[in-house]
Amino acid sequence: MAALQEDSAAPAVPIALVKRTSNLFRDRETGPRHRIDLGDFDHVVGIDTSCNTVEVEGMTTYETLVAATLLHGMMPAVVPQLKTITVGGAVAGVGIEATSMRQGLVHHTILELDVLLPDGRIVHCTPDNEHRDLFFGFPNSYGSLGYALRLVLRTLPVLPCVRVEHIGFDKPAEFFAVLAEACESDADFVDGVVFGPGSLVLNVARFENDAPWLSNYEFERIYYRSLLEMPVDHLSAHDYLWRWDTDWFWCSRNFGAQNPLVRRLFGPEHLNSRTYTRLMRLNARWGVTKRLAECRGLHTESVIQDVDIPLRAAPVFLDFLRREIGILPVWICPVRMPDPHAHFALYPLEAGTLYVNFGFWDVVECREAHEAGHFNRLVEQEVLRLGGIKSLYSDSFFTREEFDRAYGADVYAGLKQRYDPEGRAPHLYDKCVLGR
Repeated sequence: MAALQEDSAAPAVPIALVKRTSNLFRDRETGPRHRIDLGDFDHVVGIDTSCNTVEVEGMTTYETLVAATLLHGMMPAVVPQLKTITVGGAVAGVGIEATSMRQGLVHHTILELDVLLPDGRIVHCTPDNEHRDLFFGFPNSYGSLGYALRLVLRTLPVLPCVRVEHIGFDKPAEFFAVLAEACESDADFVDGVVFGPGSLVLNVARFENDAPWLSNYEFERIYYRSLLEMPVDHLSAHDYLWRWDTDWFWCSRNFGAQNPLVRRLFGPEHLNSRTYTRLMRLNARWGVTKRLAECRGLHTESVIQDVDIPLRAAPVFLDFLRREIGILPVWICPVRMPDPHAHFALYPLEAGTLYVNFGFWDVVECREAHEAGHFNRLVEQEVLRLGGIKSLYSDSFFTREEFDRAYGADVYAGLKQRYDPEGRAPHLYDKCVLGR
């Protein structure tokens, strides 16, 4: 903090965070950066079971946070799917999971936060204090307004086990209709997977005190395959919260980790999102996958996206994905703002509207050459056309005008002027679209 304050009087290189883990999937230009190391801000400060809250520092991973809260019979109200996601990162970006149909996104669960501004000042933000504009403007700012040092989040009580019902459908319209009904039920968790045009599975889960058995998907068994094999399943609360991490949903297949022999070579200690992220970054650096595709005469484009589409347009978007992109499986997760009066300006969702998050992550291969970002651009155009919004953790190709309309540019300009008038942190568009 002191170093930032000392340097603030003179022009400086852009600030950036030292990252030991990252769940961003977009490249940035190489160049000088003033690196800020906040790695020591990684503690769970306190858990209040009477108020259902947890106080936590921004660099704490959800793996650490969940472990601490479960000891008290609680969980963060929204737990993103991967263990290495940090609390501050999930708020500065966008975090979602199967409680989001009732609890909203991660930033809908914050009660207060302390932000380190680009000039070294620290401000305390709540929904009703003098920095309420930053409280509602910090989510989806990706470090362009500062970094979260401390947060207070809502928690939920948990029971020891979770019962999951897997309901199969062959028609998207019926699938989405029942998904909407599940969101109005007493279910604790709702998500789903599209395996193919006529194979959709809705997962409806509830806490339970006891279970007739407990499945484990941390080593030999693969969770997403169980959706097609087991109408009902039971997991411990811990294992349910991390059910997607072992195989990075299904992306472990890209590293051969679903082959039984390779899986044993990995061992349970390396079957996790942390390992796959490292392998993915090595592949991006060396271009192995791209070179192999070129040898087969194929052109490739990485399409790693999460988008939120109003439920009314979900079948249309799914048909678009099948027709134009072709990535399968697709993760489905409903989300709704829990408080219609809490307007988070940089990731605006329509109050009272149930959205469907589509998560699709793979490489599109084709014989025909396209301009860079062709398939990602198709996704963006369809999202805008259908009144949806796209997360910014991966590649984006919006024009400046499109971006400004979608992500609260007027509000952001005021926040930037108040909290980073010297422009020491990159602009949100420059960072998320131009890669600066």
